[in-house]
Amino acid sequence: MGRTHLQDAVPITLGQEMSAYASGVNRGLRRIEHALINLHYINMGGTAIGTGLNAEPNYIPEVAKILSVLAEEDFHVAENLIDATNNTDGFADMSSALKNTALMLIKMANDFRLMASGPRCGLNELKLPARQPGSSIMPGKVNPVIAEVLNQTCYQIIGNDTAICLAVENGQFELNVMEPVIAFNIFNSLKYMTNAVNTFVDNLLIDLEANKEQCYTWLNHSVGTITALLPHIGYENASMIAKEAYQTNKPVREIILSKNLLTEEELDIILSPSEMTRPGIAGDKLLKENLRKELNIKLPLVIKFTRGLFYFVFIFAINDGNSLISLIV
Repeated sequence: MGRTHLQDAVPITLGQEMSAYASGVNRGLRRIEHALINLHYINMGGTAIGTGLNAEPNYIPEVAKILSVLAEEDFHVAENLIDATNNTDGFADMSSALKNTALMLIKMANDFRLMASGPRCGLNELKLPARQPGSSIMPGKVNPVIAEVLNQTCYQIIGNDTAICLAVENGQFELNVMEPVIAFNIFNSLKYMTNAVNTFVDNLLIDLEANKEQCYTWLNHSVGTITALLPHIGYENASMIAKEAYQTNKPVREIILSKNLLTEEELDIILSPSEMTRPGIAGDKLLKENLRKELNIKLPLVIKFTRGLFYFVFIFAINDGNSLISLIV
């Protein structure tokens, strides 16, 4: 069951939720890859302040070529060596990409913790693999420690980004002397994120299981499914049923059946998870069938009325054509 404001919203499949997390991770990777582009432009040969004093001109392009071979990366000489010497905003871009990815990972880890909460008195939609013997005080209690490891690591990456931002802005004139703390924190952030993500994948994601029974229970008892029924029973009926469901704690399906608003078969179609988790109206084929039935009933009457009206006009025109012409003129 999807949730907004921590309240029931409308249905969503677990696969759709996971695909959203995967999309966020891919977006983070693209941010990091884009930030890496600027870090491949170097100021080697700029010497003291980027003017290149005492540097052999042929050395400047050659050093970039040699570094590319040694590091197996494609390095280039910066277009403006003075700028590349006194500005370090490229490192801020890289750190920001890591921080933004960390923010997304924190949100994902927190969602996992909430979906696995309980197991008896929480949501209990996910079964996280047990990676610790349990609480020393509360026997049998297994905490989501791997998700919490990812959280805490990402907090540190955010802290590193703050240090990097302060160091980047604190350069003066032709040189930023804060590069040691920039390098220290960027290398640590890269190492921390790599290790934390690998730990999360190896010790949580691979053995993650869905609690299908609990997911179906929440779906069947949620009032949020009433949204899918709006086109079929109207807003007024839907609002009345939602209010009654909250007051009586009865399932939406049971109330609708008791009021004969829809049949069991129609509800099976409309409230099918596949119908409620795709674009469009859930059970739209039922609406089309009902419309077709109404047309089949009303269309013959319309045709009969139209024929009668045409026949009347035709007879009137024949019998009293001159009067009709005179009336028009």
